[in-house]
Amino acid sequence: MNGQGHLLIVDDDPALRELLGAYLGQHGYRVSALPDGNALREALERDPPDLLILDLMLPGRDGLELCREVRARSSLPVIMLTARGDDTDRIVGLEMGADDYLPKPFNPRELLARVRALLRRARATPTADGEPGTEPARLRFAGWTLDTLARHLVGADGLVVPLSGAEYRLLKVFVERPNRVLNRDQLLDLTRGREATPFDRSIDVQVSRLRRRLGDDPRNPAIIKTLRNEGYVLACAVTRGA
Repeated sequence: MNGQGHLLIVDDDPALRELLGAYLGQHGYRVSALPDGNALREALERDPPDLLILDLMLPGRDGLELCREVRARSSLPVIMLTARGDDTDRIVGLEMGADDYLPKPFNPRELLARVRALLRRARATPTADGEPGTEPARLRFAGWTLDTLARHLVGADGLVVPLSGAEYRLLKVFVERPNRVLNRDQLLDLTRGREATPFDRSIDVQVSRLRRRLGDDPRNPAIIKTLRNEGYVLACAVTRGA
């Protein structure tokens, strides 16, 4: 049985598609695959996946363009695969809304671990102390409201600000732990189930995205502050309500 979830792989390497399809299928996932992004929108509508594995370097429309298009329509978890060694490409991928990235070549076991972690966090709605069923529907802070049922942000003017899956999980971690310093390892563990590597700056990119969403001045942020050599802190009070 393929009861773990449906994964969609978009990669122009047929050998890699076959390898990942077989490996992930052995671990209980139903896997679909496309050689490029031409039919991606149709595939997403016809048979919606639980997670998208998207190659950065694709013929025609590249992974960045496709990721941006997916993110504009949904909070579908996205793992981006990149053969490039330049960190800039990975950062741009995260800027486009990818939840995680994995450089090629990679061990399929690591991809499996990333998939499991992202799906676990996408499906779960635990409270900060891990007790299910007691989470408030709305968390209010600094004139903003995080709606944990709709998984979006609402401004003081009532306008809805859509969030990617990664943005939502990171902001939720912050608002559940106001005025508490969180380092990169803690944030990656809470949002993705893994520790940061020495050159991993994905959390920094996601924090920058959140600051833009919140209108927080990146040079002098008032909501999500940076504590040098320590981490980040949501520097405001949070109220909880239905």
